[in-house]
Amino acid sequence: MGCVASTLIIACGALAREIVALRSINDWPHMDVQCLPADLHNRPEKIPAAVREKIRENRSRYACIFVAYADCGTGGLLDTVLLDEGVERIPGAHCYEFFAGSSVFDALADAEPGTFYLTDFLLRHFDRLILRGLGIDRHPELLAQYFGNYRKLVYLAQVESVVKVGSAQLAAQRLGLEFESRVTGYGELQSSLHRVHLGGVSWRN
Repeated sequence: MGCVASTLIIACGALAREIVALRSINDWPHMDVQCLPADLHNRPEKIPAAVREKIRENRSRYACIFVAYADCGTGGLLDTVLLDEGVERIPGAHCYEFFAGSSVFDALADAEPGTFYLTDFLLRHFDRLILRGLGIDRHPELLAQYFGNYRKLVYLAQVESVVKVGSAQLAAQRLGLEFESRVTGYGELQSSLHRVHLGGVSWRN
């Protein structure tokens, strides 16, 4: 089979909406996107093998493959796979860092180590992933167990919205946390994909 597009972005499902938006905003029709399930974050040890499988499924069809994941809790195992496969990823430990930028994220973490972060994706799915996913809706006593060591919730907004800030503030109240909101835009996700668009990533086919 010949190339169906010049570039494939293998992405975390939590970034799907943002990557599609960036592709449209920047007119990058040559980029295809294939997402892995966002709930792999609950089992980060499975991310490297899933990414490797997706790379090998598509290697012959694309001139370039780029991975839209940070380390995401794999403890360096994802980087081992990517080094072996000759593929690059977004720099950083997690999406909070690459959205906010390393220096801003480090400053936030230093100012309050007990910080819980929300992105636009996590805000959209707050009830499903946090309240229901952790069982807090059924067992309110679990709130202290999960969030007892947190002091603040920081909402890192990819798209500025007064409505979403209000929803994030309500989420902080439900968790009993102080609230802060920052508009990050797409951060290193955007700059990484722009670099891919310009051909600035290495690739071994």
